[in-house]
Order: sequence, then C-alpha cells, then structure tokens
Amino acid sequence: MLKLEFHCHTNASKDSLTKPEDLIKTAKRKGLDRLVITDHNSIQGALAAQKLDRELVIVGEEIMTTRGEILAAYVQEEIPAGLTPQETIKILKEQGAFISVSHPFDRLRKGGWEENDLLEIIEQVDAIEIFNARCMNPMFNVQAKQFAEKYNLAGTVGSDAHAAFEVGRSVILLDQFTGPEEMRKVIRQAKYQTKLSSWLVHFVSRYASMKNRS
Repeated sequence: MLKLEFHCHTNASKDSLTKPEDLIKTAKRKGLDRLVITDHNSIQGALAAQKLDRELVIVGEEIMTTRGEILAAYVQEEIPAGLTPQETIKILKEQGAFISVSHPFDRLRKGGWEENDLLEIIEQVDAIEIFNARCMNPMFNVQAKQFAEKYNLAGTVGSDAHAAFEVGRSVILLDQFTGPEEMRKVIRQAKYQTKLSSWLVHFVSRYASMKNRS
C-alpha cells in the first residue's frame, strides 16, 4: 500500500516557513510514498516541490471559500480564495481534481464548517477530512468521523503540517493509484495511521505568520 500525506504546507503558505526541499527530505526519511502539498490558496510551493520529485509530490491546494476551506489534490490551476463552496467545487471538477473538505467542525479555526453548509456540498465532494492532527479539541475529529459515517462519505486524514517535523504524523494507507480517478476508486478502502500533534505546533505557524509579515 502507499503511505500518503494528504495535508501539508510549504512557505508558499503565509503561516509556514518550510522550504519545499526540506518537506521532501523529511517525507522521504519518514517513508512516505506520496505527498499532497496543500498550501493556502496557492499551488506555487507544490509546483516547486514537484520539480524536485515528480513521483512523490501531488499538487494540491487548501482553498478558503465563503463558508470553510476545501482541500484538493491533483489541482491543475490555482484557485483564488473568496469564492462560494459551489463555485470552488465547480472549478475543481473542471480540472478533474480530487476534492475533500478541511477540518470540518473545527470551531477554533476560520476555515471550519457549520453542518448546514457541509450538507449543501457533500454530494459534490469525494471525501471529508475525518482526522486533522492539528485539531486542538479531539472532539472535532470525532464529529467529523461520525458525520462521514452517517452520510456514507469517504474520509481523508492529514497532519496539516506547517513545519517539516510534523509531516507524516497522520497518513492514509491506500492501494496503488495513479491520478485522481483511481484515487476516487481506492479511497473507500483506505486505512489510517493517526496521531494528534501537540497544541504547541500552532506557535510555529503563528511565528511563521509574523515572520512573513515582517
């Protein structure tokens, strides 16, 4: 099976200082087979990383919509923040991307989702994130998993790594796949290895945000 990190960031995100080459180096050291780089409203870090390792890196993006954040893999063209979820999903579908939903029910984040907003899009996405290692309240992940089970949704998990040392903390084990269509076929047989990160990792991204503003 392939060991897949579905949610991580480079310094193309305003709250990360991680260089693409450092992310790749750590992913290889930890035995990851695929790395979906999902910078905030940008694919520039993922494209830079993919030039360094085309087999390992999948270009993704974490897109802020008017309701919450969408998490996508196999993004072809960068999608701007601020569109409605439906507009964002439409563009992603036109690109053939695999579509998940970032940290639903996490009320401590700007990109969290309300249940009513989720219900409007669940038939249009391929999965939702059922475990995010950076959730400060474990109940947010429990709620996401219960929601996925209730509505028969596939699940993704991710480390949401903003620093290289976080990469691989929570991963998906998937049968071999190539491209988004095959990912859609194998996602429901996924196995997961998950572990919460310390709440202290949020100081890493806060520091990065201040450093990038200066």
